[in-house]
Amino acid sequence: MIELIKELISFIMHIDVHLEEIIRDFGNWSYLILFAIVFVETGVVIFPFLPGDSLLFASGTFAAAMGAFDMWILIPVFLAAAILGDTMNYHIGHKVGTSIPPKSFLGRVVKKERMEAAEKFFNTHGGKTIVIARFMPFIRTFIPFIAGASKMKYSYFIMYNVVGAVLWVFSCTFLGYFFGNIPVIKENFSTVLILIIFISVVPAVIGAIKSKASGK
Repeated sequence: MIELIKELISFIMHIDVHLEEIIRDFGNWSYLILFAIVFVETGVVIFPFLPGDSLLFASGTFAAAMGAFDMWILIPVFLAAAILGDTMNYHIGHKVGTSIPPKSFLGRVVKKERMEAAEKFFNTHGGKTIVIARFMPFIRTFIPFIAGASKMKYSYFIMYNVVGAVLWVFSCTFLGYFFGNIPVIKENFSTVLILIIFISVVPAVIGAIKSKASGK
């Protein structure tokens, strides 16, 4: 278990190195692996720690630098994974969200009062919440689940699911494509990827601190 955690941390912290290995070992099958990572990260609520933003950025960089990926294939693959992942997560939440054992891992995260608060928040800011959550690691994995558990209308959810996926995939992937090979970024690529993760997490941390301070 410890070795698995170490491997996961290594993959997240040095995704450029591991992505190069995936391309070398699997060739065109790499698209399927990228699809699987994004799909699981967005679609399975117990895997919020898988890379998202950094994976998109690194993939765009590899597409520009090495021609390792075709952007006309890469973008649809990421879009499909992101949209289908959130959709599955929503339906899982809709199905089991209200019947989760309180003492389980999910029960501690998705508490009854949190789902009631989420439902109220979604009624007012639903679309904005789903779109913004796309750019926030961990949060983007839980939001679709809570949306489903809170019985948010699926027609409303899927519209913003698609909008959020398009904005997320295009912005992160093309940022890597156009800026990932700038010398200063290329020479400090691992640091840049860590910085991307850090910047993405900051809004969630600030929100948690404010919530804690206000007693909510």
